[in-house]
Amino acid sequence: MKNPYSDLAPSAFWKTGVVQTDKTLWPDLFVPKFAIEPETRVATAGSCFAQRIRQALADQNMPILDVEPAPEALQEDLAREFGYGLHSARYGNIYTPRQLLELLQDVQTGTVREELIWQRKGRFFDMLRPNVEPDGCASVREVLELRRLHLARLRGLFETTDVFVFTLGLTEAWLHGPTGRCLPVAPGVIAGEYDPGTYRFHNFSHSELLKDLKAIRATLRQFHKKIKIILTTSPVPITATASGDHVLNASTYTKSTLRSVAGEMAMRFNNVDYFPGYEIVTTWARDGMAYQDNLRSIRPEVVADVMAVFLDAYGLRDTQDSARRDAEDPAPAEDPEYLDGQEDDLVCEESLIEALQK
Repeated sequence: MKNPYSDLAPSAFWKTGVVQTDKTLWPDLFVPKFAIEPETRVATAGSCFAQRIRQALADQNMPILDVEPAPEALQEDLAREFGYGLHSARYGNIYTPRQLLELLQDVQTGTVREELIWQRKGRFFDMLRPNVEPDGCASVREVLELRRLHLARLRGLFETTDVFVFTLGLTEAWLHGPTGRCLPVAPGVIAGEYDPGTYRFHNFSHSELLKDLKAIRATLRQFHKKIKIILTTSPVPITATASGDHVLNASTYTKSTLRSVAGEMAMRFNNVDYFPGYEIVTTWARDGMAYQDNLRSIRPEVVADVMAVFLDAYGLRDTQDSARRDAEDPAPAEDPEYLDGQEDDLVCEESLIEALQK
């Protein structure tokens, strides 16, 4: 007797799609809506995990856009410390859709605001990307001028991007009361000082996130009508919560809500896709532990698996080069840095919160 499930593909069933499948390659887990060709101009933004996607694409010699490259004389480690080479511009990590939406609006209007500057030990910091100048600037004027130059570069970025990859990281944020702006990090973590009368905590709801992502899509299309968007959800648990809830509950809310809203965007719009990197890392069905001893940092071999699924789906992975790199690099299990959980070279403001724990 025929039923609606009779002719479905093996990927539609748990037994064949999960239990019996290759849990490294995950065939048919991700079937892209649109193509990424070797010449496609890709830009990346988002939380710390977005840096992994950018690096994976760069390793395949993809034309990853970078409108604020590091000066040639600057050493790589120092360049990363100053926000170069992490994303497609020096906007730092963008953890929430609200951050990105407000940035896009600033690019459109060229708005810079003196109220959005922090101080620390006589130095001045851009409140909207405080980590890109670790030592701060000498004056308010310098901060404002650097931001004007930054916004001008971003206009060129968004006008030339074919595919924009945005990794969703957090629902929790701190808002600046006088302006309403969404900040990438809590006041007092990098610079500034927490004042309950000036800053307020906000935990974005599904409806707020969806509204912001729809506005982001519309705004990006004003820069480049044919732009396509790939959404991902960071599989890294949150470092801490200011919600009053237990951090496990708070992290589950954050990730499940972000995953839900990203999926809804992909269902609604033909030019929006969702890549299930979150699922690859967090599924209990995977072979082996995905996380390191701190239960936050993702094991490097698992990151490599996630990126391989992404690249294979678009036919972009050079398997010969990948095999050579695997042969040249020490196995993660044999590398004491990996065992100590110190391999993570991501630049991540959120992790600074943990360092401040008493």
